[in-house]
Amino acid sequence: MAGVTSLVDGFRAAARQAGATADDADLAAAGEYLLARWSEPQRHYHTVAHLSAVLDVVESHARLAPHPERVRLAAWLHDAVYDPRALGDANERDSAEFAEGLLAMLGVPAGTAAEVARLVGLTAGHATEADDPDGELLCDADLAVLAGDEEAYASYTAAIRREYAHVPEDAFRDGRAQVLKALLELPSIYRLDSLRAAWEEKARANLSRELEVLRPA
Repeated sequence: MAGVTSLVDGFRAAARQAGATADDADLAAAGEYLLARWSEPQRHYHTVAHLSAVLDVVESHARLAPHPERVRLAAWLHDAVYDPRALGDANERDSAEFAEGLLAMLGVPAGTAAEVARLVGLTAGHATEADDPDGELLCDADLAVLAGDEEAYASYTAAIRREYAHVPEDAFRDGRAQVLKALLELPSIYRLDSLRAAWEEKARANLSRELEVLRPA
């Protein structure tokens, strides 16, 4: 995982590339503030480690996106608001609204701020329209964890369960199963050809195995 200074430098660079007019000190302060949000105590999976992992995928495949700086900012902001007790897509909607406001405060042009907010909103259902490579890269990066090896996937599911410790076991199993089924029903979990080729089969195997555990035959 990248260090705090490196992460903040990356945020500052992405914001500047997106047209931010705030001075470097304010951009750095915003990055540090976001890291504090990603470090809130209710988070066990949606942490700085997840942020770093998403940013690593975006960086590795930035050539696939026409506006990689917008994708980087959307990665920073896609779980800026995270309350495990929130209903439906409230976290994603609130994160999108927060993203647009923060970027506007930093002097990012309104159209760019709105586009970053749109990208953030896509992470609610990870469904993109045709010809949206920025959105595809963000969603694929957010779901990269699904294609991990068995140990990494088990750590991910255990962290998710800790975030939802307040939910009774039966209710959690039902809700989690619905999430897994929705992902498995997507025509493809990953949209970008190279990532689909690398990750799709493994992700589907992981999801199917977890679903079998949650809802044994």
